[in-house]
Amino acid sequence: MSVIDQAQSIREGEELDAAVIDQWLKSQVEGLEGEPTIKQFPGGSSNLTYLISYSNRDLILRRPPFGTKAKSAHDMGREYRVMSGLKPVYPYVPNMVAHCTDESVLDCEFYAMDRIKGIIPRKELPEGIDLNEEQVAELCRAVVDRLIDLHKIDYQAAGLESLGKGWGYVDRQIEGWSKRYINAKTDDVPGYEKVMEWLDQNRREQVAVCVVHGDYRFDNVVLNPDNPADVIGVLDWEMATLGDPLMDLGNTLSYWIEANDPPPMHMMRLQPTHLKGMMTRKEVFDYYCDKMGFADADYTFYRVYGLFRVAVILQQIYYRFYHGQTKDQRFSVYGQVVMMLEQLCLQEIASQQ
Repeated sequence: MSVIDQAQSIREGEELDAAVIDQWLKSQVEGLEGEPTIKQFPGGSSNLTYLISYSNRDLILRRPPFGTKAKSAHDMGREYRVMSGLKPVYPYVPNMVAHCTDESVLDCEFYAMDRIKGIIPRKELPEGIDLNEEQVAELCRAVVDRLIDLHKIDYQAAGLESLGKGWGYVDRQIEGWSKRYINAKTDDVPGYEKVMEWLDQNRREQVAVCVVHGDYRFDNVVLNPDNPADVIGVLDWEMATLGDPLMDLGNTLSYWIEANDPPPMHMMRLQPTHLKGMMTRKEVFDYYCDKMGFADADYTFYRVYGLFRVAVILQQIYYRFYHGQTKDQRFSVYGQVVMMLEQLCLQEIASQQ
């Protein structure tokens, strides 16, 4: 069984016209041979990702969900430009191939890029990947180091000034996520008043402006099949902007479930951070701050922010389920998770008092 991440059959209602795709790609890319086969990667809950395989080249096609009208939430052109701009200074970005703005082709904007063929470390490492404690520690450091590399990029020298507003990011995040939670609150979840008040009163000064990924996790990196402790790619750049590096780290730590965390937290685990050899959240924070030169950074503030942000994201999804806008039963438990996340936030806040 291959350890390389595999595309699968296309979900019903998300099919692509192979003849149309073939005609457009061959008009943009020289040397494609044969007829394409099209499969779909099952992960992700936002933009759709397809594998377009020719006899001599594998391409990845990304497009918005079918029926999407809000381009601001699925701006394929921006995603393409972000990765194109980052590629020369951050080699872990896939090679961008072509961007289609003609919506008559697929009824939407979309783009194509080269496939980075490797291992995606999801909730569990793929069967056949058996790492000892030292190798797990090496993998852990490599993943954190790639985030550090990203945050150290000179975005001005790279011509990425237009990527976002930069300064004021901390304020925009605290105020924005608080408003989103209030707007998405349902009758069966807590109000998060104490958490939002604490974040507002304890917000930290922005330490720098850098390129932030926005969703940097193990399952958004690609590992070398010949050396699983080697990161060869970083994916899913749709939330990238200019912002505060420690806020980006807080986002990452919100998904970091440790081996000794209580069982309810392990129900949320999406990545193999429980393995023996992985750093704890606090060890990751200290390691990162040491490498970046951020002395006396407040771990609790960024930890609570990250947890709250995840709670808001889940509550926005649960709001749709609660009001019958989706029947997907996976979302039925999200309200309970939101309740648990509030308790985690309050525990973190209490630990500092």
